[in-house]
Amino acid sequence: MSDLNHRARKILGAIVHEYLATGEAVGSRTVTRRHGIDLSPATVRNVMSDLEEAGLLKQPHTSAGRVPTDLGYRCYVDALLSERRSPRSAPLMEARLRRAGSVEDLMTHLTQELSRASHQVGFAIAPAVDATTLERLDFVPLDGGRVLVIVLGTGGHISHKVIEPSDEYDRTELVQAANYLNSEFKGQSLLQVRQAVLDRLREEKTLYDVLLGRALRLASSTFADLDSAPTLFVQGASLLLDDVGAEETEVTLEALRTLLGMIEEKTRLLRLLDDYISSDGLTIVIGSEHSAPDLQHFSLVVSSDSDGRTVRAVGVIGPRRMRYSKAIHAVDSLSKAINRMGASRP
Repeated sequence: MSDLNHRARKILGAIVHEYLATGEAVGSRTVTRRHGIDLSPATVRNVMSDLEEAGLLKQPHTSAGRVPTDLGYRCYVDALLSERRSPRSAPLMEARLRRAGSVEDLMTHLTQELSRASHQVGFAIAPAVDATTLERLDFVPLDGGRVLVIVLGTGGHISHKVIEPSDEYDRTELVQAANYLNSEFKGQSLLQVRQAVLDRLREEKTLYDVLLGRALRLASSTFADLDSAPTLFVQGASLLLDDVGAEETEVTLEALRTLLGMIEEKTRLLRLLDDYISSDGLTIVIGSEHSAPDLQHFSLVVSSDSDGRTVRAVGVIGPRRMRYSKAIHAVDSLSKAINRMGASRP
């Protein structure tokens, strides 16, 4: 927007703002009457024609007003970002997140808050489970020789699974095995723990140390099927059908169906989002700026943290006619809330 004069910037901003609110093409009289622009409709029309020639606006029909192009949205969003202030703390929202008992609960609450605050599809990406750092594990005996394994990782990551070891273990043996594994491997990633366990099982010492061998075999069963892919949580998919304007014919039912399919599939959407979470900070991608054709009918606002122990990225996705100011504020606020929560945890 730096190449536009003040008058053109103001008119473009008014048109984008109006179109985001109504979903209908915006005419010159609407601009002068509703947005405090002290110019004649004829002058506004001339500026609108210049903006159209610059590729910032388009005219859906001959007698209609104008609507923003992707480039017009980009200029509008860049102006929002240049004026952006640090979001105010939202204590009630943060308190709801802090009540989450596990990473899964946290991610569910987080995506719900994102969707509610932005009125778009909210998503959050958790790091791969095998990248989680081990804080503690416990073995709990169950009926039939089964064992419940509870793994506590950094950032409050809690996972559990039931294993059926080939050997039988009493409660005392399970406690001894857990104590040994915690003392040996605390502070290592679960991926490192799995590899170390496999290496030690091959060592000669394991052959004559019965307790050690049994503990390592329990650990091997525990970490055998670690997930090496990040996990995607999504809420608010039904909102994709809202706020599609009368002039927004480019957001076709087929495009919506494609995105809903990706949300249902998750792994495909995660692969497409991977390009945008490789660098830290806030990223906004609008329509045709997406490299993936399947996403070019939609806009994305995402904040990522490569060092995030619990949450790798948070964001929203929706039609190009999304309320960008609200979406940016929601993503920015919740991203900072998660960072504060992470900093306060041991």
